[in-house]
Amino acid sequence: MSPPRWTGIGGRPMPPAGKVLAYTGLVALALLVLAPVLWTVLSSFKSSTELSLRPPRLLPESFRPDNYVDALGRFNFAVYLRNSVLVTVAATVLTLVVNTMAAYALAKYNFRGRTTLFLIILGTIMVPLQVIFIPVYQVVADLGLVNSLWGLIIPAAATPTGVFLLRQYMLTIPDELIEAARIDGAGEPRIFLRVVLPLCKPALAVVAIFSVVWRWNDFLWPLVVAQDEHTYTLQVALARFAAEEVVPFNLILAMSVVTMAPVVVVFLFMQRQIVQGIAQTGFK
Repeated sequence: MSPPRWTGIGGRPMPPAGKVLAYTGLVALALLVLAPVLWTVLSSFKSSTELSLRPPRLLPESFRPDNYVDALGRFNFAVYLRNSVLVTVAATVLTLVVNTMAAYALAKYNFRGRTTLFLIILGTIMVPLQVIFIPVYQVVADLGLVNSLWGLIIPAAATPTGVFLLRQYMLTIPDELIEAARIDGAGEPRIFLRVVLPLCKPALAVVAIFSVVWRWNDFLWPLVVAQDEHTYTLQVALARFAAEEVVPFNLILAMSVVTMAPVVVVFLFMQRQIVQGIAQTGFK
């Protein structure tokens, strides 16, 4: 007698109960994580009166795009968007340059103290920003970078997480490949640029995406360094906007949706590279 079939999946055998429970739990967890984002997006189309209703309603009575128009009119969005884009792009490029060179040295060069240096770099991952906040600010102030975009870009250039990811990936590149390039007469810069970097594309994509997300969402450091309205990033400007005497929550929600949209778009376009890079670098 043939085993029973589950016709809902085209005649294939019914999946195990454990697998069904696992997928059900994952879907429920995903919905739980996405619930605040969905509530923010729906509330950005509500009026102030609807937002003050108790109990609150999930859907707006009528979708009001006026919130976005009014917020963009009161909000110097173009300047803040330009600052956020400049800081994010420049800091990401600088991060990739610094981290790849440091990771290459730690992965492929033998020198005294290499392991100790790597452990020190790895240990800095556990040091919170608040601990080094004052020394870093003092250095930036001595360099005259306070209240400038360079003060937001340069301190975030070297990240221990990026060095760790790239080093772990570069360890998988055979040393014989680099030795063969040296025997063929290639110099160290050429080997680094023409051999090592092309092989590290998945890891570079992961570090780039992480850097974009971190720099775009960074708030505490820009809040301290950017002291003039012309150097505000979107996150700082949004916080200043929310601190006004009369808080227009409908406009704040509209601007919050606009602010998080670029990161969501980047993630949706690069999610395959994120998963592939994390799997290959062992960062789990």
